[in-house]
Amino acid sequence: MSKIWLSSDLHFCHDREFIYGPRGFKSVHEMNDAIIKNFNDTVAWDDDLFILGDCFLNNNEEGMNLMRRLPGIKHIIWGNHDSDVRKGLIRHEGWWDCGYATTLTYKGYHFYLSHYPTITSNLDIDKPLNRRTINLCGHVHTQDKFLDMDKGLIYHVELDAHNNCPVLIDNIIEDIKHYTHAH
Repeated sequence: MSKIWLSSDLHFCHDREFIYGPRGFKSVHEMNDAIIKNFNDTVAWDDDLFILGDCFLNNNEEGMNLMRRLPGIKHIIWGNHDSDVRKGLIRHEGWWDCGYATTLTYKGYHFYLSHYPTITSNLDIDKPLNRRTINLCGHVHTQDKFLDMDKGLIYHVELDAHNNCPVLIDNIIEDIKHYTHAH
């Protein structure tokens, strides 16, 4: 049975120390290689892979080559670095274009997937988790997956918060259950 994986802010080819340094790498090439390895070690080619924005920068040809090496059926949400040219290249591959946001229901849980952290709840803190909408996002390169939980059900899936690996949706649900029970 296929699985659902999520990630964001891959930033392939983004040759800036402030991107790869905090992730534990000495160069953008080391980061690119580690991301490819981590994804190939966890995601199967028939799994669904949702990438919530900012796939690659600077070198579109190399960025696309790296994206092609990622396993999974790719569903792309647009981020602030996904230019019209990059969107066109991604669409040309036939990967799922999810626009700037999409919804997903899984095992009775409701998710709003976007690049940007988004408030999806309003006075529903007393409702069970599966009757609320959980925002899965990236953008801010935080290492704290719960950074915005004080604002609502906002969970960060960027590489920075998950040791440069994609995160399984079942693990997200368990993380949020533990977090909400503890707070």
